[in-house]
Amino acid sequence: MSTDTNTDNDADTGTDEENDTGGGHCSTPDSDGEVAEEIAIISFERKLPVAEEIREELADEYVAIDILEYHGDVFEEHWGEYDCFVGLMASGIAMRKTAGLLDDKWEDPAVVVIDEELTWAIPLTGGHHGANQVAHDLSQLGAVPAMTTASEAAGKQGIESKAKALDAHVVNGDSTVATNLAVLNDDLDVVERLDGPRAVLVGDDVTVMKRNDEGVVLGTGTVSGVEKGQVLDAWEAALDDLGLDFSDVEFVATATRKESEEGLYEAAREIGAGVVLFEKETLFDHEGPTPSRSKELIGWPGIAEASAIAGGREHELAREKERFDEAVTVAVGR
Repeated sequence: MSTDTNTDNDADTGTDEENDTGGGHCSTPDSDGEVAEEIAIISFERKLPVAEEIREELADEYVAIDILEYHGDVFEEHWGEYDCFVGLMASGIAMRKTAGLLDDKWEDPAVVVIDEELTWAIPLTGGHHGANQVAHDLSQLGAVPAMTTASEAAGKQGIESKAKALDAHVVNGDSTVATNLAVLNDDLDVVERLDGPRAVLVGDDVTVMKRNDEGVVLGTGTVSGVEKGQVLDAWEAALDDLGLDFSDVEFVATATRKESEEGLYEAAREIGAGVVLFEKETLFDHEGPTPSRSKELIGWPGIAEASAIAGGREHELAREKERFDEAVTVAVGR
C-alpha cells in the first residue's frame, strides 16, 4: 500500500507526518470474555521499522499481528477485521479516521495510539474491550500505558476485567455503567456466585456474567519479587498432583496486596488465565483449614487457601496449600 501523507492534514498547517512528532501496564476483556487476539499496527512508511519492532516484541502474546501501511482509508478498509488497531501516529489522526466508523462499544474494535519514540501507549476507544490490554503489553517496549477508563485509572478492577479474570462474559453490557461506578466508589468488590438451576430477577444496574468454561481455581500467595518460572513450576506441580494441567485452570485467585507482583501476572498470561484479586475481608470470610502465620505477622489470612476457597464454585478445596521453592504457595479450589 502507498502512504497518504499529503492529503490528510492533522491541523490547519502541515501534514500528518509533520505534526506526528511523538513524545510526551492486556489481561482486559471485551464483552464475550475474550481479549484482543488479532492486531493491526498502522504505520507511516518511515515508521515501519518501529512497527516491526513492536510486532517482534509482542509476537508471543497474540494470535496475529499485521502491519498495514497508512493511507487515508486504511482504518475503514480493515474495520472489523481485527480486535485492535495500534496507530503508530498522532492521536488526532486516529481519532478523525475512526470516529465515523464507531457504532457499538461492544462490537467496535479497540484503538490504541503510540508515538514513534515508544513513550506513551494511549487507548482511545475500547479500553475495557482490548485497548487497555494492548496498551499494557506495549509497556514491554518502555511505553507508559495511559489508562483513562475510570476504574483502571483509579487502580481498580473493572467489571469487564473481572469477567475476563473469571473466564466469563458479560451478558447485559449496558449494566456495566452502573456497576463500574460502584467499583470506582468502593461499593462493589465481590462478585456474587449463583449456581443453578435457578431463576433470577435483576435490575438494570446488575451486571450478569456467564461462565465460558468450568475448571479449577489456583489460589496463590508469593514472596515479593517472585519470578514467573517459580510460579509456573509451583502451579504445574500442584495441578499434576490432581491429574490436571494448565488447560483445566479457570482463573488464578490471590489477594489485592499482590496486585503489583509482576511475576505472578506474567505466569498467568503464560497459561492464558486471568487474575482475580480478593480483599482482606473476603479472604477472612473464607479462611482455609491450614494454620498460617500471616495473620499474626501481617494481619491477613493465608492467601492461597482463602483465595482458592473464595474463588471456587463450591467454595471447597481440591488441594490444600503447599509451599514450593520457598517462594510460592498454592492451593486448588473446586
